[in-house]
Amino acid sequence: MKTNFYVSVLFTLLFFTSCDNDKLELVDVYTPEYITFDEFRATSVEVSTPKGIEISGKIYVYKDYVFVNDLQKGIHIIDNSKPETPVKIAFIKILGNADLEIKNNFLYADSYMDLVVFDISTIENIKLIGRLKNVFPNNFYNGFGYGSNENGIITGYKVTKEWRKVTDYDYVLFDNTVATYEGSTGQGGSLARFKIVSEHLYAVDQSTINVFNISNLNSPKELEDVYVNFGIETIFNRDDTLFLGSTNGMYIYDISVPDIPKYVSEIQHVTSCDPVVVDDKYAYVTLRGGNNCGATESSLEIIDITDLNNPILKETYLMDNPYGLGLKDDLLFICDGTSGLKIYNKIKIENLEHIKTFENITAFDVISADNQLIMIGDNMLSQYKYLNNDIELISQFSLQ
Repeated sequence: MKTNFYVSVLFTLLFFTSCDNDKLELVDVYTPEYITFDEFRATSVEVSTPKGIEISGKIYVYKDYVFVNDLQKGIHIIDNSKPETPVKIAFIKILGNADLEIKNNFLYADSYMDLVVFDISTIENIKLIGRLKNVFPNNFYNGFGYGSNENGIITGYKVTKEWRKVTDYDYVLFDNTVATYEGSTGQGGSLARFKIVSEHLYAVDQSTINVFNISNLNSPKELEDVYVNFGIETIFNRDDTLFLGSTNGMYIYDISVPDIPKYVSEIQHVTSCDPVVVDDKYAYVTLRGGNNCGATESSLEIIDITDLNNPILKETYLMDNPYGLGLKDDLLFICDGTSGLKIYNKIKIENLEHIKTFENITAFDVISADNQLIMIGDNMLSQYKYLNNDIELISQFSLQ
């Protein structure tokens, strides 16, 4: 692969115009900075005292703890035994991390192309106990991924400005290897790519369901991957069924034979970013437009899944900029980006009742836990208690 590439600045500062081949432009030269694979695996994981978050990602709830991903950096652990006053207690540095799942005090997380396993039975003494290498060769995280070649993993780019002939470089920004920039289990949000079902961990990347047998919790076994299609983003489980959100639709897979997810059906939509949650009758899908996923409009789609072999779109509601969503009894929660957290009564899907919008917050994803609703957005953790057909704010906690 190329060791550097060039991006034209917004305007050309200087041209030599004696002939086309002599034209010069001032360009940004991006030179990859590497860490070797041995260095990466030797230094990529470390447990430390609490620290401020840089870019809040996904959230996960397990027992009295909230786990918050710091995109590509690691996982913050918050003691949430008192939701009114949560306390950060530790940080697990995991380079290249975006997702996690927990079962019986074993935490599974991605670290670029690897799967790492931690024993968290003693939260004050978390231990790395295992690593499966190269099990996520196509891992990407919400537009952030990694690049690698024979030199190692690309961790960033050194940017310099140079005058170059127009013919000295091309305008290809990225290639395939360069990044853009049921025991006791926990609960993740709708944007999760990891899901534990009984003795199996299912982890989706851009095109594949990666399957692991975790009957031996401290030593997961990689099984055969299942190709789905390009653009897979999220995973949701109900009984023996997986629902996969993708940029072009929702895919349904049967896991009654857990080792081998089997295709059941799909329903297509316009190209857009797409998480999904499910109740007994319907799948609720948010489609986010105005981004690199392709769509121009944002919406909520409600899909009838009473016949898994024939999902049918029933209703569509316009939204502003939706991300994650959640369900609790008759309530539907939608994180509508900068438009806030929206709450609906979903008893009548053909006429959703809008109950309330919490404004002046950025809503990214929610977990509808048993005792409270937990939401993350813009490096802020917000918690709400359930009321009769409503919710009420308990606390807001800055992660910075």
